[in-house]
Amino acid sequence: MNSKEQFFKQTYIDRLKQLSGNEIGLWGVLSPQGMIEHMADAFANAYGKIKLPAQTPEAILPKMRAFALSDIPFKENTKNVLMSETPAPLRHQTISDAINELDLEIKSFIEHYKLHPGQINLNPFFGELNYEEWLQLLYKHAQHHLKQFNIA
Repeated sequence: MNSKEQFFKQTYIDRLKQLSGNEIGLWGVLSPQGMIEHMADAFANAYGKIKLPAQTPEAILPKMRAFALSDIPFKENTKNVLMSETPAPLRHQTISDAINELDLEIKSFIEHYKLHPGQINLNPFFGELNYEEWLQLLYKHAQHHLKQFNIA
């Protein structure tokens, strides 16, 4: 099993369960629960459940893609033009419910690509990605937010 896939199957959710929901991030406007719901959306986008429009001009897409597939971390306070400066309303009553949704989306993502191994799906910033590329990007994204809440 790929080490990043193993991280999502065996480690990631347990790390998130360390959060009470009252923590303040080291940067950004998301609450712990808001970040978890944001990550659930990222996994849903990765297997095509949520479709988002392309944001990156073709001319710079190769540079963006190279960054996505590298081990260079996201910078603190990286802006996402698809997100408002005001956090979206929370979808769930509790952080536990949000974690359960994320866990389901992770499992759905992995299962989807087992059933459709050659499929590619559009990331709005980094272009068309296959499973391994999505796994790399989602791992980088997850590490960014774990660091944000000091649970990396």
